[in-house]
Amino acid sequence: MKKSVLIIAIGFALVACKDKPVETVDMQNTSESETTAIEEVTAQAIAPVAAPAFNKEFDLQGIHFVVEATNNGSINTLKITPSGLSIVNDVITREIDGTVTNAEVADINADGSPEIYVWVSAAGSGSYATPIGYSANNKKGLSEIYFPPISEDKVNSKGYMGHDEFAVLEGIVAQRFPIYNQADTNAKPTGKMRQLQYKLTPGEAGWVMKLDQSIEF
Repeated sequence: MKKSVLIIAIGFALVACKDKPVETVDMQNTSESETTAIEEVTAQAIAPVAAPAFNKEFDLQGIHFVVEATNNGSINTLKITPSGLSIVNDVITREIDGTVTNAEVADINADGSPEIYVWVSAAGSGSYATPIGYSANNKKGLSEIYFPPISEDKVNSKGYMGHDEFAVLEGIVAQRFPIYNQADTNAKPTGKMRQLQYKLTPGEAGWVMKLDQSIEF
């Protein structure tokens, strides 16, 4: 008997909930100020969330770097502010295609002067990475480091479709990315991982990242 009473009570509760009208906003009888407030709340709810601005500071071998990026769209502004250089401490400001994901300071060629590296990831499904680097040149001033595009490497660019990452390792800069086979979709590579290892070398017109080794695993 108790069980029957409980079932009946639950049934009435469900009917009562079903018959209860849903509260809605009558826009025709809403004041102008109330309408504006509703529209503002709705716009905030559906607005895309921007990536946080990038701001990090680094110190190495007596040189200080401040790396900043707006990171509020697909095209952004990168600013590198050095201090402690003996001749030129000019601020470097440049437009970048993508957002800054990380920055690192190092002295990978062990010459007693640091380098500052900034890693940029482009918008879109490929998330193609762009490396940016500057060397302190005997602690006198910054000059840009040239990174050869992977598209110029016919061997190691085979199977490359973006989704790459850069990082400073011991004495090298490493670029790692998944290898895509011919039938793979952008979202699902089925090949191995490839890691390209670069060393910083002096070139004819400045510093150059030279491929030292390619590893697959």
